[in-house]
Amino acid sequence: MESPGTLDAHRLDGEQPSQADIDLYRVLSADISAGVAVVSTSLRKRDYAATVTAFLSVSDDPPTMLVSLYAGSRIGEAVAATGTWALSLLRSRHQGAADWLASPGTPVEGLLARVPYRRGPATGSVILDGSIAYFELRTVAIHPAATHLLVVGEVVALGGDAPGSEVPDPLIHFASAYHRLAL
Repeated sequence: MESPGTLDAHRLDGEQPSQADIDLYRVLSADISAGVAVVSTSLRKRDYAATVTAFLSVSDDPPTMLVSLYAGSRIGEAVAATGTWALSLLRSRHQGAADWLASPGTPVEGLLARVPYRRGPATGSVILDGSIAYFELRTVAIHPAATHLLVVGEVVALGGDAPGSEVPDPLIHFASAYHRLAL
């Protein structure tokens, strides 16, 4: 049944949003809870990796995923150039790595020196040790969207690296902070 009354909506007027529009959007969209992952690739013998929360499973036939990357970022440019990448789904114990790989100004050299990882067998991309699940992907489409690239990839290899005896304990991002999922 429809509730009485009207919603008090903030309307965006004009083609270009104001700074107040952008600020309000940031506050409200921070309340979207999301899993946390690391996307990675290798380009010209250099590893690139970044923390992401904007990713999703697109289809299971064929297995296909999508990740949203800032177009001007090193990881966005590297993934667009290589055509292969990996996505590691993080556990709560990965919060330090997630913070590090989300930090602006991380070094190009030594980026992964403090992050335990192994290489994916299909793409050679970095897979974080102990990940709940990981997917190696081959890019099939890139769609520019505002300031970001929506990168669609077909899964070429997948697996899990978390010990089966441990509770998965996924890392969740909500209200601009990391949280644990209460199990």
